[in-house]
Amino acid sequence: MMAVHFDLSVIAVVGIILLIGIVKKNGIMLVEFAIQAEQAEGLTPEEAIYQACIKRFRPILMTTMAALLGAVPMMVGTGVGSEIRQPLGYAIVGGLALSQILTLYTTPIVYLYLDRLQNWIFGTRRDQAISRDVHPAPAE
Repeated sequence: MMAVHFDLSVIAVVGIILLIGIVKKNGIMLVEFAIQAEQAEGLTPEEAIYQACIKRFRPILMTTMAALLGAVPMMVGTGVGSEIRQPLGYAIVGGLALSQILTLYTTPIVYLYLDRLQNWIFGTRRDQAISRDVHPAPAE
């Protein structure tokens, strides 16, 4: 069987830019929902990101699959001009399939590590600010 080789053309770069936008949107949906759950419901970061993953999985999957399935005809299409569109189709379909898996596994991990980093850096300062607010210095 003959191996198919595609160069990284301008059209494929357009597909990669599309991928960046969709993956960014998915990550923002998860993090925004988790932060809102932490503040409104008083959940821990672990519980909040877990709830975000459970509740936002379907919308994330629906948008990803709509874009992925919309690019399948470009990927498998033949005919006049198909050699221009096929790299875009391969970039979108392959990138979305891989990014869907990576987003659902890496976004919660990065969220928890950044929360721990924030607590490590600002934890003592936050405690000091809270203690200052609770026990104000007497006025003279």
